[in-house]
Amino acid sequence: MVEKHADLHVVLGATGAIGKAVAAELAARGHAVRAVSRTASGPGTVRADITTAEGAARACEGAAVVYQCAQPPYAEWANEFVGLTDTVLSGVERAGARLVAADNLYMYGPVEGPLHEELPYAARFPKGRARAAVAEMILAAHKEGRVRATLGRASDYFGPGGLNTVLGAAIFGAAARGKTARWCGELDEPHTVAYLPDVAAALVTLGEDPKADGHAWHLPAGPALTGGEFLDLVWKAAGGKPRSAGLSRGTQRLIGLFNPVVKELGETWYQRDRPWVVDDTAFRASFGALATTPHEEAVAATLAWFRQHG
Repeated sequence: MVEKHADLHVVLGATGAIGKAVAAELAARGHAVRAVSRTASGPGTVRADITTAEGAARACEGAAVVYQCAQPPYAEWANEFVGLTDTVLSGVERAGARLVAADNLYMYGPVEGPLHEELPYAARFPKGRARAAVAEMILAAHKEGRVRATLGRASDYFGPGGLNTVLGAAIFGAAARGKTARWCGELDEPHTVAYLPDVAAALVTLGEDPKADGHAWHLPAGPALTGGEFLDLVWKAAGGKPRSAGLSRGTQRLIGLFNPVVKELGETWYQRDRPWVVDDTAFRASFGALATTPHEEAVAATLAWFRQHG
């Protein structure tokens, strides 16, 4: 075990949307931050390949808290996520640090009613099983005393810098250009959406409070909206003539014949054809009423970012 810095917070995957938001939130709260990426460089950034034990150890060295925001390419989750998690755990263990893992909701599979943390890991498709295996690995490592660890789970996110999400270019990029904004799924079903800065604030809250350890938490988000309601907010911010549409399962299958990214969405279509509402009661009861950004404000900020960045 190496000597650790009392307040060094390390962000793995710091060039991704969630990692970048977490690093910004940590800096805003006055923490010492090391941003880690396999490719990027710059002040305060360490270039490291965390898919290897040596790279993970270098990335985590001296850390008090490590935020695991890195992930394999979406299509490779089933093949690569468990191995990545294994090397990250080895680096965190060697550093004697706490681990906060950015997680999602795939492991539950189809559910009826609000999603809460006591649901079984019932996913039967490859990406869901990979996410379940990763969560089980992390919580087992905590139980065994290898690391102190927690997971923060969020639904589909959007926000400045949020490109690799179904709530990104297909909605905000299109609206910024006056094109048709397309909601992935049924337009009349309620769906919890998470704003990137709110996700980051909740993950950092977990990183600051050791009582989070040993558990998975659903991160706070605003009230669920239907796809139609979300698109209405986007066009309210964008102005001009609203142009909106829903992407049906049939259209997804058709586009997926020649678009591999859209094809991958078929595994989780159950999140898009029925209510998908996240219960964040446990987080709020344990860590206080963490404020979330009003949807209208969050949508306007996201649209402004897409306009600025083309």
